[in-house]
Amino acid sequence: MIQHVHERVTRARGIARVLVATDDERIASAVRAFGGEVVMTSADHATGTDRLAEAARRLDADVVVNVQGDEPLIDPLWIEAALEPMAHDATLPIATLSLPIRSLDEMLSPSVVKVVTDGRGDALYFSRSPIPLVRQGAAGDLQAAAAAAVARGLARKHVGLYAYRREALLRFASLPPAAIEEAEGLEQLRALSDGMRIRVVPVEGESGLAVDTPEDLDRVRSLLAGRDAGAHATGPR
Repeated sequence: MIQHVHERVTRARGIARVLVATDDERIASAVRAFGGEVVMTSADHATGTDRLAEAARRLDADVVVNVQGDEPLIDPLWIEAALEPMAHDATLPIATLSLPIRSLDEMLSPSVVKVVTDGRGDALYFSRSPIPLVRQGAAGDLQAAAAAAVARGLARKHVGLYAYRREALLRFASLPPAAIEEAEGLEQLRALSDGMRIRVVPVEGESGLAVDTPEDLDRVRSLLAGRDAGAHATGPR
């Protein structure tokens, strides 16, 4: 799985170096076996961002991209999309991505993180609650308001891929957790609470399937097998 993620990241234009940050020697050995580069980090980190910051302290890089190791179907074009605003705005500290929400179930699910942006595309807020809600009269109910937001194309979900200025990443990791971050269980709210801008780049397509359970792993294997079969079927004869 790590190798699939690594290979996809290396396909993205603008990436000079790909590192796998881990505290587990089993992961490190697997990465070295396919020729990848490993950074061993502390086992005491509370979050993946803390692990990323430790690795970034050793790097001479202006921008660091954080890709989760459990996203074997990550689209390289999405990485490029997150990098694009960093190239055009030297003051931008963080960039991330969003996808349209197309169903009421997604809009109402606390496991789907919603995001609302300003006119420039910077995040106003991230939430597990359904935002924005379209007001349905004085006593409109939650489901109707959420459904209206989806129908109008206003509802977007956050994709947890980030591009950071190295200095912004190190600052972020040094901050204490914000009250609103702890309430929602969302790290990115620490950055907003501190006044850091987060540009949210809209992308299209389907989010990569994260592997959190054995069932997820089976689905990813089936999808990859299908893609391989299609590539063989349409290749040169």
